[in-house]
Amino acid sequence: MSRDASGNALTPALAQTITRRIDDLADTLLGVSHEIHAHPELAFQEHRAAALLCDTLDANGLPAERGVFTLETAFEAGFGGGAGPTVAILAEYDALPGIGHACGHNLIATAALGATLGLKAVADALPGRIRLIGTPAEEKGGGKELMARAGAFDGVDAAMMIHPAGVNLTTMPCICVAEVEVIYHGRSAHASAMPHKGINALDGLLLAYQAISNLRQHIRDEERIHGIVTEGGQAPNIVPDRAAGLFYVRAATEKALAALKPRVHACFDAGAKASGAGVEVNWSDVDYLDLNTNWPLANRFQAHGESLGREFLSPGALGGAGSTDMGNVSYRVPSIHPMLACSPPSVVIHNPEFARYAGSEMGDAAALDGAKAMALTAAEFLLDPVLQTEVGRAFEISRGLGIDGGSQPGPGKRPRA
Repeated sequence: MSRDASGNALTPALAQTITRRIDDLADTLLGVSHEIHAHPELAFQEHRAAALLCDTLDANGLPAERGVFTLETAFEAGFGGGAGPTVAILAEYDALPGIGHACGHNLIATAALGATLGLKAVADALPGRIRLIGTPAEEKGGGKELMARAGAFDGVDAAMMIHPAGVNLTTMPCICVAEVEVIYHGRSAHASAMPHKGINALDGLLLAYQAISNLRQHIRDEERIHGIVTEGGQAPNIVPDRAAGLFYVRAATEKALAALKPRVHACFDAGAKASGAGVEVNWSDVDYLDLNTNWPLANRFQAHGESLGREFLSPGALGGAGSTDMGNVSYRVPSIHPMLACSPPSVVIHNPEFARYAGSEMGDAAALDGAKAMALTAAEFLLDPVLQTEVGRAFEISRGLGIDGGSQPGPGKRPRA
């Protein structure tokens, strides 16, 4: 193993080879990004995006296995082996209904693809293994959790991905989320001639909605409950015999989420009792967990991102918290989920304007910088046993297994390197 004069296992020559390869592939990578951006696909339906990513891997000498770990639009490609550790680089490529890639998953997929192909250029110098894993259905369905249950992250020593935003952050502010579908069943009748013959399913849903609105006054600052009516009846003169809604329930930790869910469930039951309608409450099989950031690895990503000219702010600079199924991965293996600016700070995620930036030159730069910073971080991890030890120890402490305790940094704080 060669080292530079400072003892860094990731020598300038290796780093330059990685970044140069990504630059050489820029036209190909950005072509993939723009193609995915132009043809948004919803969760579990990302057939075009998955095929494009796999075809690009195949064309660059890295055969991809398609339809892996129980999901038709998941894939995997990799190289390396031996006694070294394994790094997983994760790609997302699903979009949002109505507003396309307003979360910028085309950039996530492109950065993961670019990082993997950049690392392949120095494969002979890297101990261990690189795995690019295509993970569908982040926006809805918890694809990573489903894949994890099928063994996707078994044997992985570190996992990483980037996410676009309006600012550069070392980690994503993240809380847990549970999804719940509620369906009320009533009895139809003429709403004017004989309303007394009907049982109004919509009344049940709206009563529950109001109860949840009242509940919001008495939950913690970091907790959220929000939802929509997905079905509310067929005509104003027919008492609705069916009404349905979809809600998200969020909390800071898995334990807090488990405590909040029954309170929300009670609101649904109250709507049924008050209206006389029957109710089905269908909680999703997958809860998204908060993000257990591995700070030794995140600090190295930030250092590499800064070497590319990016300035990083504290996680609180985003002004709120979202949710991701990468949180579920982060409690299984050491993980990072940094965010790179692809838009001005004033542009919010899940907004049509953000979708436009995800297909812009600013988005292109985020994809290429994300590819480089991830590739350099992964290479350094594979080459540096000290960093491997620090990453593993921090992960044990974060899960409560460390012999000397330890703590995670609070919002807006950066841990010591």
